[in-house]
Amino acid sequence: MEHFYLTLLLLFVSLITLSLFFLFYKHRSMFSVPNLPPGEIGYPVIGESLEFLSTGWNGHPEKFIFDRMHKFSSHIFKTSIFGEPAAVFCGPACNKFLFSNENKHVVAWWPESVNKLFPTSLQTNSKEEALKMRKMLPQFLKPEALQRYIGIMDSLAQRHFASGWENKKEVIVFPLAKRYTFWLACRIFLSVEDPNHVARFADPFNLLASGIISMPIDVPGTPFNKAIKASKFIRKELLAIIRQRKVDLAEGNASATQDILSHMLTTSDENGQFMSELDIADKILGLLIGGHDTASSACTFIVKFLAELPHIYDQVHEVVFNNAEQMEIAKSKGAGELLNWDDIQKMKYSWNVACEVMRLAPPVQGSFREAIKDFIFNGFTIPKGWKLYWSANSTHKNAEYFPEPDKFDPTRFEGNGPAPYTFVPFGGGPRMCPGKEYARLEILVFMHNLVKRFKWQKLLPHEKIIVDPMPFPANGLPVRLIPHQA
Repeated sequence: MEHFYLTLLLLFVSLITLSLFFLFYKHRSMFSVPNLPPGEIGYPVIGESLEFLSTGWNGHPEKFIFDRMHKFSSHIFKTSIFGEPAAVFCGPACNKFLFSNENKHVVAWWPESVNKLFPTSLQTNSKEEALKMRKMLPQFLKPEALQRYIGIMDSLAQRHFASGWENKKEVIVFPLAKRYTFWLACRIFLSVEDPNHVARFADPFNLLASGIISMPIDVPGTPFNKAIKASKFIRKELLAIIRQRKVDLAEGNASATQDILSHMLTTSDENGQFMSELDIADKILGLLIGGHDTASSACTFIVKFLAELPHIYDQVHEVVFNNAEQMEIAKSKGAGELLNWDDIQKMKYSWNVACEVMRLAPPVQGSFREAIKDFIFNGFTIPKGWKLYWSANSTHKNAEYFPEPDKFDPTRFEGNGPAPYTFVPFGGGPRMCPGKEYARLEILVFMHNLVKRFKWQKLLPHEKIIVDPMPFPANGLPVRLIPHQA
């Protein structure tokens, strides 16, 4: 028996060794093409993944980009991340090329961790699943469709601030911002608004979001392992909601147009096929992540910057209450009257502030593409199969496109605003985030309800910022609240 186990162990070690050798050989061969961009490929197999991730963990994800741009004097450089040969594209010309060549030279790509966390994408692939979603979402997320949700957003925001902020001397902002945006996503995508129901899977969602862009090592204790466990729990909760909705639709207690879930259940594809319950659960799972994680980061950093820059806070406050831009909002509202579309359209300065926050702390640091054929860009060869990464920070924090890039200046967004393809917190081209307008509404509703209630002070002046994969304060941004006098 001992010999049997020893043989199994030796076989296992041999298989691991052969796999690593194969990966190493494949990894090296992908870099043997002539005329590649300048750059380094790092360690065997893992490449520069640790450097790529660790600069974010240390709060400066742009360092990975700018160090290599400086070293290789190029707006494009090669590297190896997540076990893949990659070219990093930096600058507006690079952004324009990637955003304008969807399905011509490039397609979207996600690390293998994404496919493993969303099992139904394995039936086709994550690219095809994303394409299905992009066809389905516009009718729900375009401005005219979202107008009817503004009152709901304002009502939930008021309930959120009443339960989580008011009558408190100190709060921790980041978890509260996540609670607000997650509550909104559950209400608008699923018609679920009971706080206790929402709270059941709020924490697992945080674990899932943290593990999506991570090394896909499924070992207990790793972010990826925690994300897999969280995704299974959330999927079980969503399946229960889906099955109950099917009953409600059959009995006439729910509408086919009330939210995205009902639409998914009642809409067939061109072949007359309806999505399976698990397929719908995976898609809702992705929507809930995208619908709250990025916006909660933006809301948190709005609080951070307004605390650090009282003159900006004062201008936002003046705009809300004493400036012609929004004074009519406060004056025109009767008791209990909610915000509407016209009110949102008047919040121009507030949105400029939010945009400057997203320039300095972009919720999405960048995104991946995959080359679907060999092509030449800027004189360099990009082989088919290579992964391409565009970085928001390569323009957002570059003095060439934003003078004094570390200075907080909302006036950058007045008039025609920044040059094309330089301000890209929502991506661009055909793959621009379909939830951009939804995010604008929930952020402005948050700002309005926050600023009309409080001023605040940071309790940790030098709190560390971590990017993993989105930026967040290491201690959650604790603040002392100063309520406005009635």
